[in-house]
Amino acid sequence: MFRLDGKIIVVIGGAGGLGEACAEALAGQGATLIIASRGIEKLHSVAQQIQTKAGSKVEAMQVDVTSKESVTKLAEAVVQKYGTVDVLINAQGVNIKMAATDIDEAKWDTMFAINVKGVMMSCKAFGKYMIANKNGKIINFSSVRGIRGTDGGNMAYGATKGAVDMITRMLAAEWAPYNIKVNAVAPSVVATEAWKKAVAPERQQLLLSKTLFKKFLGPEDVAAACVYLASAEADNVTGQIMYVDGGLTAVG
Repeated sequence: MFRLDGKIIVVIGGAGGLGEACAEALAGQGATLIIASRGIEKLHSVAQQIQTKAGSKVEAMQVDVTSKESVTKLAEAVVQKYGTVDVLINAQGVNIKMAATDIDEAKWDTMFAINVKGVMMSCKAFGKYMIANKNGKIINFSSVRGIRGTDGGNMAYGATKGAVDMITRMLAAEWAPYNIKVNAVAPSVVATEAWKKAVAPERQQLLLSKTLFKKFLGPEDVAAACVYLASAEADNVTGQIMYVDGGLTAVG
């Protein structure tokens, strides 16, 4: 179960954080991976590391998700080289924390350009080929903040993730006739080493208290959800926001 041999999978935002963990897990299941983001040097390094570890082919391609032309070229390059695209994963995203009374318009626009417009344009560019093939899967990265409020200056971020949730549901409905499944993975706090260093211990304890299992997620938890949604075992799953959150959304 959950094998992805022969599948061509594109992970945008695959050079760091959750995107990298997701790409590594997918490669471990036999998929051919294309990881894409703006920093090509880091991409090449990550691609080589994953390929060495997993044994699957991993290629780096550059893209700027805020540019329609760049996203279109990426989709064209993937299909020209590999003949198709089976799964698109939109793992790109940014969170610039701002108090609601201090919203900076330029930073707000940057977040929506990457988190919302970038997801929309990627779905559009790759969806064109999936529609032609009458087959495909899209997995967007959302967050519990798309459905649950919190403090800490996350209003702008939550707004972008609420938009991603509705993009996911609307595309699932619109593209169902073409056998395209569109879902999202929505994690709560993922306790990476960088996050632990950046967040005060008292804040960590407050967030931890809101989970049912009283432990934070690891990147592998989110990666496992991506593997499931990309696999044949999830062929009857679409329009879903999969909350990988230790039960946070179960209790409000």
